[in-house]
Amino acid sequence: MQEQYVDTNLTEESVDEIRELFKERRYTELKKRLNDMNEADIAALFEEMSEEEIPIMFRLLAKEEAAEVFARMEHENQLVLIKALTDKELGLVIEDLFLDDTVDIIEEMPANVVKRILANSDPMTRRQINELLKYPDDSAGSIMTVEYVNIKPNMTIAEAIDRIRKKAPDSETIYTCYVTDNRTLIGVCTIKDLLLAPDDELISNIMETNVIKVNTLDDKEDVAKMFNKYDFLALPVVDAEDRLVGIVTVDDAIDVLQDENTEDITKMAAIYDASDTYFKTSIFKHAKNRIVWLLVLMLSSTLTGIIITKYESAFAAVPLLVSFIPMLMDTGGNCGSQASTLIIRGIALDEIVFKDIFKVIFKEFGVSIIVGVILSIVNGLRIYLFYHDASIAFVVAGSLICTIMLAKFIGGVLPLIAKKLKLDPALMAAPLITTVVDTCSILVYFRIATAFFHITL
Repeated sequence: MQEQYVDTNLTEESVDEIRELFKERRYTELKKRLNDMNEADIAALFEEMSEEEIPIMFRLLAKEEAAEVFARMEHENQLVLIKALTDKELGLVIEDLFLDDTVDIIEEMPANVVKRILANSDPMTRRQINELLKYPDDSAGSIMTVEYVNIKPNMTIAEAIDRIRKKAPDSETIYTCYVTDNRTLIGVCTIKDLLLAPDDELISNIMETNVIKVNTLDDKEDVAKMFNKYDFLALPVVDAEDRLVGIVTVDDAIDVLQDENTEDITKMAAIYDASDTYFKTSIFKHAKNRIVWLLVLMLSSTLTGIIITKYESAFAAVPLLVSFIPMLMDTGGNCGSQASTLIIRGIALDEIVFKDIFKVIFKEFGVSIIVGVILSIVNGLRIYLFYHDASIAFVVAGSLICTIMLAKFIGGVLPLIAKKLKLDPALMAAPLITTVVDTCSILVYFRIATAFFHITL
């Protein structure tokens, strides 16, 4: 229950108060209370309501507020509302939604619901929705909106401001205006530029002509990263002929980055698709999302068992060797995971590319030497104090240094190789790295031990 309130100002006390007002049918007070709340808080509140309560509460909202709340609601609750609203009510909600929000909703709805939404949209909106739905799911075109303000280069400042006033109610953002000539994007102006310029000044004299823009087919994750780089509130989207067809706003960019981060985190944890929230995902689906990778990793660890079996004679000669296997495997896995996590993050931020692979190897080699020497000294002293056996201490300490060096190398290089092969670097995260390093560390350990103690296999 608490998790519903993490990102809002909604508290359990306020939910209880609203529930009480609803239960006592004090709708006038309830309506006033809802109108004073932020749209995000109302959407979170609806998560606590039953399917019968949601439509009644929704009808108490003001028309403009209702559309914003609808856009922020979970898809399950949107579906509840769509089924409960009349065609006229649904048409009014869709009319006030921004086009990109409408497309996002449609993409998550079943076919019969999509048909009803389109049927209750006006012809122009329906045509624009169909155009946006044609773009690939991972493209800039799929997250753009066509509701923006464009002005002409031969307009005066006064004429441009007048045009902004007329288009503002139907535009998602007005802080940046786009200068077009026959639909070709030739410049941009900010509201600040317009307000500070004389009324009779021409737009062509104050516009910025060095326009940073994206193409409709550009990867939406790359587009989202540009917002972080340039601190924009919106980015213009052009087609192959440099014609302005829409804009991507910062709120949509944040959604893309959030989705990508969720995808990376689940892959790094060896979990398949986790698009829904934890509690809304069934136990069966949770198990299905996890079992495949667990099976792969379990079967791949068979190699470790084969290596241990091969070196049974080493155990017989020096039984104490077995007790240090878990420590070596855990330390190697942890070192490899540390390196892979940092490299995956660097790749995600475009800080590290494949051509940096030798820089990465050199840096991780330096780190592994320092870390390996410190850990091996501490561990060697521990073994000597506990077992009074300098030879075992030396073998384990030497194996630890080699294991750490190998783990850092594997953890640093595998994500870069994955990126080069057009795979997701997040796949080369903790579970896979740990499995690979475990096998390698056991092999290194017993090679050193058999050589030092002159054990014949």
